Amino acid sequence: MSPVRWRSVETQDQVVTMPQAKDTLLRLFALLRLIPTEPQRIATPTLLEKLRDRGFSVTLRSIQRDLSRLSIPFSLQCDDSETPFRWSFTREAPLKLEDMDAPTALALFLSESHLSPILPQSVLDQLGPQFRRARNFLNGLGGNGLADWARRVRSLPNGKTLLPAQVSAHTWAHVSAGLLERKQLEVMYRSRSKGELKRFRLHPAGLVSRHAVSYLLASVDGYNDLRQFALHRIIEITVLEDGAHEHESFDVDAYIASGVFSYREAHAHVELIADVRPQIAALLNETPLSSQQALSDMSEQGWHRLHATVPLDRETLWWIFALNENIRLHAPQVWVDEMRGRLDSMQALYQNTHAIKPPQLA
Repeated sequence: MSPVRWRSVETQDQVVTMPQAKDTLLRLFALLRLIPTEPQRIATPTLLEKLRDRGFSVTLRSIQRDLSRLSIPFSLQCDDSETPFRWSFTREAPLKLEDMDAPTALALFLSESHLSPILPQSVLDQLGPQFRRARNFLNGLGGNGLADWARRVRSLPNGKTLLPAQVSAHTWAHVSAGLLERKQLEVMYRSRSKGELKRFRLHPAGLVSRHAVSYLLASVDGYNDLRQFALHRIIEITVLEDGAHEHESFDVDAYIASGVFSYREAHAHVELIADVRPQIAALLNETPLSSQQALSDMSEQGWHRLHATVPLDRETLWWIFALNENIRLHAPQVWVDEMRGRLDSMQALYQNTHAIKPPQLA
């Protein structure tokens, strides 16, 4: 077998062998895949670090040259308002590195209505091109069953959904960068209780979207305990070069399970005992309140006795309040007492109709 001879690609100032050309092509492809679409941006030193992590031998100068050459054909833009410079694709960039397939398009199509009430508008704006691609893909399938399914299936939230709190694209981008790159964040934060502005240096640990509000989970510099910072109350934010604490023992699922978002009154579970009307019994029979639940007939009127093991938290109590006259609570006693207190307060409020006059309509 004759030895393999590599052809050369000749340029004005150098001769590049085919293996070198292949390595260059792979590096450029990896570089383009690292660049986000505006308003997100990525700094050239970060690109250098990520390319080296992927095994490419490259310098900062070579990355700068590559970006300059690729900027026009691939619609890259450079933000030189701060150092180091930051790069992004424009929204109209022709390059799409990932291919859309039917299951992915359907999942994106159906998730759009589900995510819209709970994600900040800035995030939805960033996802907008993907949602549009999914709709266009499904519309182009014609008689394909998945396309027909997308026109027939919808996801509806349970209960009243509040509009998401407004979070700026700048805040979301910097929180995401600090969390993903494990960098410290300096923020100006408005307290909800006092309305005061305070400056914090934060070490990000996680991010949780709950109902209409997104929370950054982070520790304040000099402290180890995690706190929750609502993104819409962040007035100013800067990503610092200093690395954040690792929070090695942090587990977001365990953190949520601890009850920090459900306003638990105790860590132990309690037995909920109540009488419920037939329509509530039918609902709970199909969608149980907990994995430990029992329903039994009580009377000819259709009332059922409910036994369920539940956490002693405010969310379960709010669910009970929402049932109004469709439930009569017997236990736990702490909730029975609070129910009585609330009923007395409401009765006094509505009996004193002369104290608060409703506004006059024009």
